[in-house]
Parts: sequence; C-alpha cells; structure tokens
Amino acid sequence: MATIHLKPMLACLLAWASLSGCASHHGSPDTAAPTWPDTSFELKQNLSYTPEDWPAALNADLYLPERRHHRKHPVVLLVHGGGWERRSREDMSGIAEDLASRGFAVMNIDYRFAPDHTFPAQLHDLQTAMHWLHDNSEGYGLSPDHISAFGFSSGAHLVTLMALVASSDSELNEPHGGPHTRPVAVVAGGIPSDLRAFGSGKLIRQFLGGEQNDMPDTYRQASPIVHVSPDAPPFFLFHGAMDMLVPVKQARWLREELTNHQVPTEFYEMHLRGHITSFLTSGTAVDRATDFLLRHGVSPLSANRSAQTAAGSGRQ
Repeated sequence: MATIHLKPMLACLLAWASLSGCASHHGSPDTAAPTWPDTSFELKQNLSYTPEDWPAALNADLYLPERRHHRKHPVVLLVHGGGWERRSREDMSGIAEDLASRGFAVMNIDYRFAPDHTFPAQLHDLQTAMHWLHDNSEGYGLSPDHISAFGFSSGAHLVTLMALVASSDSELNEPHGGPHTRPVAVVAGGIPSDLRAFGSGKLIRQFLGGEQNDMPDTYRQASPIVHVSPDAPPFFLFHGAMDMLVPVKQARWLREELTNHQVPTEFYEMHLRGHITSFLTSGTAVDRATDFLLRHGVSPLSANRSAQTAAGSGRQ
C-alpha cells in the first residue's frame, strides 16, 4: 500500500485553493469601510468570565488595542468551532490578532462541551460572556454599545443563535439573555443554521441530548434560522461552496431568511473550499468581515477620529 504524506498534500491543496479558488461577495456594499490604522495590542490571558456558582469555570483571552483619543474600544466576542464537543479558543487566536490590529478589543472564549453539557448550556455561556463585557466595560475601556460577535462552524451557530434570540421574544432569553446579549453585528463562517436538516447525526444528537423524533421542539429551538426577525443585527456570512460537512445551502437558507426580513446581510461564498479549507484559507474572508465590522460595529465618531489619525501620520 502506498504511503500518503498528509502534510505535503495539505500544503498543495491550500496552495491550489488560494490560487484558483475565487469567491463571490453577495451584497457587497458600495461604500468602503472606515479607514483604521494598524495598531499594537495587549493580551490578557485566562480571564475568568463566569460567576462563582457557574457549572464550570470558563476562561477567555482579552485583546486590548492601543487606545487613541481616550476613546472606548469597539469589541468582538470570538467563538471557536469543533462540533460543540472539542477544540479551544486557541484556534481563533490568529483571527483575534487580526481584529485587534484593526482596533477591536477581542474576547476569545472557551465554552462548555457536549455530551457532558447539552443545549442550551453553550448558549448560556455566550450570554454570560456578553454580560461580562458589559459589566467590565469601564475597567477595560470597552464600548458596551459596540459589541459584535464572530464565530466559525459550531461557534458560528452559537453567536448567531444568541444574536437572533436576543432580537426576539424567544424563551431562550431566560434566564441569561436579554438586550445586553444582542451584538450590533455578527460574522458567521461555515454555519449550521437549521439543525433539523442534519437528522440525528452524532454531533447534533449529543449536543441536543437525543433523537430528533423524540425532541423535535428542541431541534427547532436550537436552529438559528427559526429565530430570524426584522430586529436582527446585520450579518456577514462566509462559507465554502464545496463544504460537505456543513453544506453551503445552510448559509444560503439563512441569508434568504435574513433578506426576507430586511436584515442587512453580506454573503462571501468561497469557491473550491470545503469546511476545513474555508477556515484554513479564510484570510480574505476575514478581511472582508473586518471591513463589515468596521461599518456596523464601530461608532462613526471613533471611525472618523481613526481616519484623521491615519491621515495625520501619513498612514492610509
């Protein structure tokens, strides 16, 4: 049997994808994102964000950019993927650094895993993280009125569900949701938006705690797409067109539902990418997503001041 060398093969696949894999940016805006000079940042690691009586102690890394003009930082809550059962916030550290260098404070969190903790435990973790950001905004120089959310795969599912639930009258707002848990903008990559379409596969089954036939309402409530309302925040979706794990139709369905409710939505469809490669080669998508966050997740005053700083220093 021939030996397969995975690392060289992966390198070739990524190179091929980056060279030949174009993307379609649906809903691309006519206006450019605000100018924002690159900035240095400070990293505070392993901050506990859960109350003492929380079922499991959870930590986060907080990225704090250099402050300019005494302004408060716009914030991004960052959530990793892993099928609700594994991986860690370390997966998102590169994206966190990119966002922080563009002027965003970033809270990169861990959350509880299935099957030890089933839905809605993970949603509660994110909601609690949002409350932590509001409660600690003054001490860290954060703007509580400009908190966005960014997730990939199961992380995309969780940030989207949190945003849509907080924008509606869903019972999932109890007991940890509410207005503070609604981000002003959402970036979701590789999102499973309708869990009912996956049947009762292992990851879904252990996340929700049972078979769909036995608990159809839970499968429905855990599906972000059913919570879309006109009050939802703006969305930026990115997805691999050749994704076999989470089919691209999941993103298309969500985009259609958001559009039907007049929610501003951009969709960056990455051709020749699967689920993993859309994450590993997500550089351009992250750039476009950051531009989106600069348009929707930053106060106009802060953006104008940053543009003036860039002009005054000769940096564009």
